[in-house]
Amino acid sequence: MLTAVLILGLFLLAFVALGVYVGVKAVGAAKRGVDRTITQARRTVEETTLRAKSYGQAGVGGELAQLRLSLRTSMRATQDALRHGVAEDASLAESLGLFERLSVHGRQLDEELKKLEHDPDRATVASLLPGLKQRTERITQSADALRWAARDRARRFTDDDLDALNAQIDLEAGALRHWTTQPDEPAPGESRPGQEATSGPERGREPESGPAADRTAPAITAPDPLRRTAYPWQKTARPETTN
Repeated sequence: MLTAVLILGLFLLAFVALGVYVGVKAVGAAKRGVDRTITQARRTVEETTLRAKSYGQAGVGGELAQLRLSLRTSMRATQDALRHGVAEDASLAESLGLFERLSVHGRQLDEELKKLEHDPDRATVASLLPGLKQRTERITQSADALRWAARDRARRFTDDDLDALNAQIDLEAGALRHWTTQPDEPAPGESRPGQEATSGPERGREPESGPAADRTAPAITAPDPLRRTAYPWQKTARPETTN
């Protein structure tokens, strides 16, 4: 009895532990989902603000917003392309690693541009703009190069696969159209394979008659209608007898 109680207690403890584990995992997944949603919403609001500043604000503030928007757009597009591509092409892992290193410089530049947007010394900020533009172009050009290289690679693989598929389909279509036909009847004067065509005087020679012909040609006799069997399943007719 004591053993049964212990076993029941262990089962109950295991179920409780499993429930706690599942609950923690569910809470963690929900938290990550909420954090992801909040991050995406914050990013959308920030980029909308940058877009409005870049088009509606003149001077240094508008140029800084344009640089940040260009930088963030290029980096996000490359990140999405590489992360989606590495799931199908493992060779992109090295490119993704290079992009992660490039992202460190991109985040540093974005933070610097963000701080300069609120700097009251516009003259000093304006003097820094040429260098900031050059850094932004270097980072975005590198990100764009990785993104387009990954896309060109994926497109090449797709084209190669399509070429191979088209070749297989052409072979299958040719096999489906192939069928065996009966050879045509030979024309007058021609011989079938294995036979020699007759020519000259032998072609118009009439069949021989006489004793030689009787020895070679089989005798032709009419079938007996009383003993003829029309079909295999019919019985042979017996001849009639006369008294």
